[in-house]
Amino acid sequence: MAGRQGKLLVVTGVTRGLGRALIEQCSQTDELKTCRLFGCGRNEDRVRELNEKYGPRYEFTALSTCDFDAVMRWAEGVVKECGGRGPHLLINNAGLTNETAPLWEVSREEFQRVVDTNIHGYYNVIKAFVPSMIASHSGVVVNITSTWGRSTSSGVAPYCTTKFGQEGMALSLSDDLAGTGVSAVAVNPGIIDTDMLQTTFGKSARHYWKPSEWAKVALPFLLQLNKSHSGKRLTVPDSY
Repeated sequence: MAGRQGKLLVVTGVTRGLGRALIEQCSQTDELKTCRLFGCGRNEDRVRELNEKYGPRYEFTALSTCDFDAVMRWAEGVVKECGGRGPHLLINNAGLTNETAPLWEVSREEFQRVVDTNIHGYYNVIKAFVPSMIASHSGVVVNITSTWGRSTSSGVAPYCTTKFGQEGMALSLSDDLAGTGVSAVAVNPGIIDTDMLQTTFGKSARHYWKPSEWAKVALPFLLQLNKSHSGKRLTVPDSY
């Protein structure tokens, strides 16, 4: 993304893990001094803390990406506040995993929660923001996926199902966007020591990068994405 001054960034899932780390790294990046950044997360207390720490140039809203109407209202407000322009970089990041168990032992309710967040949530955000990006003839949609969107493991079938789906969503979206000036990319963040990883890896998760370490590499990588990357499956460098 050339000419990053004055860009508009939108990130979901900002109250913890990779999303929170990206926000912190953005705030420390000189070339983003004039960027507007909008983010969302479910935890109201953490959203309040983020607004107190980073506002007013960064603005955060408490909502669930599973809530279609809430996401549509949020996007409408963001686009209106930014003079009708769409995001230059839209990072679909809010995610949920399941408690480790064989698929037949996962409750219907838990399976539905994972699908709602990881599939419906990503769709809702794309549905809400992409029309404004098309109208602006520019922008990159990033679906943050997972190593388990390209491989499988026991105990995480619901998560793998949705992460494979996020990858397919990004690649098919790229086809839909042909000729619009907007791009879509699937990005595997690598293996990072987040609370979600700890759910499945336990104590061994500590052997991997901390989110803050990851963000120092991931943010520059994400910022350079452009139309030449559209429709590709990419991985954050050195993230294993």
